[in-house]
Amino acid sequence: MPTKTKSIRVPDDLLREIDAELQRCGTAEWSAGVIELLHEAISMRRAPGIVFADSPSGRRAVLAGTGLEVWEIVSTWLAADREPDRLRQAYDWLTEPQIRAALAYYDLYPAEVDARIARETHWTVDRVGTDIPSTSSLS
Repeated sequence: MPTKTKSIRVPDDLLREIDAELQRCGTAEWSAGVIELLHEAISMRRAPGIVFADSPSGRRAVLAGTGLEVWEIVSTWLAADREPDRLRQAYDWLTEPQIRAALAYYDLYPAEVDARIARETHWTVDRVGTDIPSTSSLS
């Protein structure tokens, strides 16, 4: 992806917060860390109701207040032939705005969500046993 160099003036207090956040996350390269922070901020602004959370596999888009990852909701929706009523039945505890937030995020970032769905469908019971031997039962 092409990049451009831009210069901005960052207030000292914000710079301290950025540096602290990057240190907390273990991000060694300042530019890469700031780009990730900007991406998340823009994504959350464009898709209200979506936040980002840490996981062992990195940052993930999550439906605020639920712990449900966006890919989980979208995967269910796709498996339900994009039928809104079937999605509502599958997640009957979610509000209509919450469901719309997850689908709006997918509309904005389909490649990101599709890639995550593809990664997750890679993990079958057999595959987990083969790739992660410690999960196999002892015979």
